[in-house]
Amino acid sequence: MHCSMSSDEASDRVLVLNPVSGSGEHVDDVVELAGGHGFEIRKTEEAGDATRFARDAAPDANLIAAAGGDGTLNAVVNGIAAANALETTTVAVVPAGTGNNFAANIDIRGLEHAFTVIEDGRRRTIDIATANDRVFVNSCVGGITAEASSETTTESKAELGVLAYVKNTFETVGEFDSLPLRVETAAGPNGETAQAWEGEALFVLIGNCRRFTGARTAQANVEDGLLEVTIVEDAATTNLVSGAALEGLFGRDSTHIVRRRTPSLAIESREDSVEYSLDGEMLKTETLHLETKSETLTIPVGDGYQPDPDEGELWPLETSAGQ
Repeated sequence: MHCSMSSDEASDRVLVLNPVSGSGEHVDDVVELAGGHGFEIRKTEEAGDATRFARDAAPDANLIAAAGGDGTLNAVVNGIAAANALETTTVAVVPAGTGNNFAANIDIRGLEHAFTVIEDGRRRTIDIATANDRVFVNSCVGGITAEASSETTTESKAELGVLAYVKNTFETVGEFDSLPLRVETAAGPNGETAQAWEGEALFVLIGNCRRFTGARTAQANVEDGLLEVTIVEDAATTNLVSGAALEGLFGRDSTHIVRRRTPSLAIESREDSVEYSLDGEMLKTETLHLETKSETLTIPVGDGYQPDPDEGELWPLETSAGQ
């Protein structure tokens, strides 16, 4: 572990650095920038370090930065949550992963820009979400196998974002078995009614800050207390391995998409356990309970971040034929 001060000296600024995220070429730059901005640096070496470092730092630190990808951010936020310190700790994002989807959604455009935003940017208090009591910030994706997730290339992530995992699932396992699911959503504050969907799904995608469209960095409203749920129904999967086909599938006019907005939901598998990716961290379960925790996490954001990306016009809900 690398630290910029002695281990018995508490710091009010801590940066958790994942040295193997992305290309791994960010380490020297992050160390130099973080040191110049008064951060104690804690470098991860094995699984669980990021969560542990954040949990241990949270009682004393008022600012903890996560330098890595979405998975590193997820681990840091879960560590702070474990310390019951989300209300008193600001979390900064230093994008050093491959996709950096959450960073793009809050308009953090690179390493140097991240530290500029830390010093001068606006603070916003955003929603987080829980899945079986584990926190996620950006998204929860069901139906992505661990094998497909681990083998997704850096280039594919950069081009397609989370859709790269969908693409690689088909490429990795060939004919993907659909998921027999029941999805129950709660009533929302904008006229959304409690609803249940049951059937065969290819994927179920839950966005907190992430919106699942063809656009790689599509942002959902992360300050509205709602999750955006996208169910991709079992349909003909021929040619879905192309990027263009995936973008078309996730477009507004698709006939195989069911969308919901809800503060909470439950997903039940009618057969085997389903593997879910929470910001890239895996969870396997038969039943998943998800809910939002409104205005919980304080983060510095770039000037281009829009709290309401739809400018008051709610993203339309689509329902496939027969639903």
